[in-house]
Amino acid sequence: MDLGIKDKNAVVTGAGRGLGRGIAMNLAKEGTKVCVISRTKYDLNDLITKMGGRENGHHAIACDLTEEGMPQKVISEVQENVGHPDIVVNNLGGPLNITDPFCSISDWRKVWRINMEVTIEINNLVIPHMRKKKWGRIINISSISAMEQHGPIPYCSIKAALTAYTRSMGRFVSPDGIIMVAVLPGAVFTEGGYWDIASKERPEHVKKYLNERMAIKRFGTIDEIATVVTFFCSEYASFCVGSIVPVDGGQGRGFFGL
Repeated sequence: MDLGIKDKNAVVTGAGRGLGRGIAMNLAKEGTKVCVISRTKYDLNDLITKMGGRENGHHAIACDLTEEGMPQKVISEVQENVGHPDIVVNNLGGPLNITDPFCSISDWRKVWRINMEVTIEINNLVIPHMRKKKWGRIINISSISAMEQHGPIPYCSIKAALTAYTRSMGRFVSPDGIIMVAVLPGAVFTEGGYWDIASKERPEHVKKYLNERMAIKRFGTIDEIATVVTFFCSEYASFCVGSIVPVDGGQGRGFFGL
């Protein structure tokens, strides 16, 4: 199936490893020119090579997007080296090991910054050009934790806010040909990630989790999520206005997310 995104310009944040890396690889296979952003230069250089190299239009930016003013600097560099983004996958996020429900406001702001504020900043920078072009795709990577509490309260709360933002903003920008959706992954196994470590250190906990929480009785794979995200970057997603899409192996049990 031709997704219709060959030679489109894409930005993927949090792309050095795991899901972001998988999404970038899938977009590159579709002929998309991908700018990948992560903190670790080594991971990005390896990814660029595997995507086909800079000669195919790919670009890497090693930085910490949570630093003040960094999203604007990054998008300026993307525009100079790749072109105005047609596709943005906002994959930056995580609980930051902040698990205390009564954590400080400073900690709440850290979780807010990495999971939502950077996404809003990037979107505000790229949407004007998308509106002029009458085409754009923005995929915000939320979490099944946005629907039900599957993690720390600050993380769940802010992913819920990101999901609500997507639903509302998706309606607002859709008349200009911009499709914004939120993909809500469930528990995904990534090398060196939480579930990889837990499988080695607490195998009984992992077994219990899979049996009791995952309807499919296994973790998801990076490619299972990345393939869905890539579809929403395509021409075929044109009717998916503000769609909220769990891809969670039956981890969530709610009927409706909003």
